Amino acid sequence: MPNPKYLASILFIIFAPVAADAQASDPFVVRTELVADRKAVFATVESIDTVVARARIGGTIGELRVDEGDAIEAGSVLAVVVDDRLAPQIGAVNARASSFSAQLSQARIEFERANDLFDRGIFPQARLDQANTAVVVLEGQLASIRRERDVLVQQAREGDVLAPTSGRVLNVSVSAGSVILPGEPVAVIASELYLLRLSLPERHAHNIQEGDTIEVDTSSLPAGVATTGQIRQVYPQIEDGRVIADAVVAGLGSFFVGERVRVFVMVEERPAINVPPDFLETRFGVDYVHLLNAQGGTIQVAVLRGRETAAGVEVLAGLSDGDRLVRP
Repeated sequence: MPNPKYLASILFIIFAPVAADAQASDPFVVRTELVADRKAVFATVESIDTVVARARIGGTIGELRVDEGDAIEAGSVLAVVVDDRLAPQIGAVNARASSFSAQLSQARIEFERANDLFDRGIFPQARLDQANTAVVVLEGQLASIRRERDVLVQQAREGDVLAPTSGRVLNVSVSAGSVILPGEPVAVIASELYLLRLSLPERHAHNIQEGDTIEVDTSSLPAGVATTGQIRQVYPQIEDGRVIADAVVAGLGSFFVGERVRVFVMVEERPAINVPPDFLETRFGVDYVHLLNAQGGTIQVAVLRGRETAAGVEVLAGLSDGDRLVRP
């Protein structure tokens, strides 16, 4: 019976070349592909809409109901502007309205008396027409006075400075007791929807577009912020050599307006070679790959390792298209 050690040696000699051939029969073919290059930029948290609440009438701030940082609802009263001139004007108009109302009552009585006398045939038609005209004139004057009073009352109501939108108060530019003119700002309000505003060099203006994905560096951010977002709008005007773009990212509601966040933007495509990590071998700080030659053997080639991506490890130098690699 043959020696077991001798049989094991025979099996190793027979199957060792086959294993090497099997390893070489499934090589990795190097291909240059276009990859999107990332650029790290700082974006600022901005509100989609920033509106200003303004006074509609001039006067004195009688009451201020908001402060910086307050959350408000659309239509809520932010401040009350009091115009001391409106109350006397409304009083004068009411007095004139009372006077015209009394005159109208007397004119109607005289018209009824004249109409009764006219029916008896002892009152001329001209006098009846005059009495009727006096009633019509006084009714018109009384209606005009009442409309004038409505205008003054509406002006007094417009002293309430209303919030034009729901959101958070960023700035209050007045204080109680200060004098304000019509149209002057009272508070600046940021809407409840926030976005990231990016500023990129103008050479990247043609490489970004609406719908592109950005990556958010959440290492120093609170929980709840999404790691990715999308470009919502690219502004067509370049200012100071930079293009401005807005990106929508979920979870920015608790941020301060103007806070800076680092993001990564895919700005351009470039050719790159990516190799699976298990095809690289590192010895003494140098990276090698096993390259198949034309005779079917392998040679070791030193390569320059780049960054790791989802497609593998980027090789910056040492390989060309069509090279076939085997695992070490």
